[in-house]
Amino acid sequence: MGRSAAKSLSSLSLGPKRKVKCYNGYFVNGYVFHTEKYGHGRKAYNNSVCVKGSTSSELKVDYYGRLEEIVELQYHNEQNRVFLFKYYWYDTIDRGIRVYPHYGMVEINSKARLRNINDVFVFAKQCQQVYYTYIRFFRKDRSRVD
Repeated sequence: MGRSAAKSLSSLSLGPKRKVKCYNGYFVNGYVFHTEKYGHGRKAYNNSVCVKGSTSSELKVDYYGRLEEIVELQYHNEQNRVFLFKYYWYDTIDRGIRVYPHYGMVEINSKARLRNINDVFVFAKQCQQVYYTYIRFFRKDRSRVD
């Protein structure tokens, strides 16, 4: 192992610094992401995300959420830093999702929040940007549901 690799590994083993930097926006994977608070009232919403994943039971589950915080962890070697996104996650496992593969659309119940989770952070590189919109659905009797 080279001297620089050993130094980087040693730096990582010490863990991150106690101070973190927080940002309102971050560019990654070809997308600009903004926190929900920063983007409130703006024309473009850049705080919605999809993270492709699976559960411990190996079911393929995609997670959807809204960006609350952007955090940079720095390690003792200035070259080692990690960007994390903290999300408000929607419940896409039990009761909050309906997929329409023919249309390429996913319906999310925005009132169904994923609760009692320990993993509210994801690596910024894992995120894909999505757009949420309100769609009025009709019952079979054609009366509108809001």
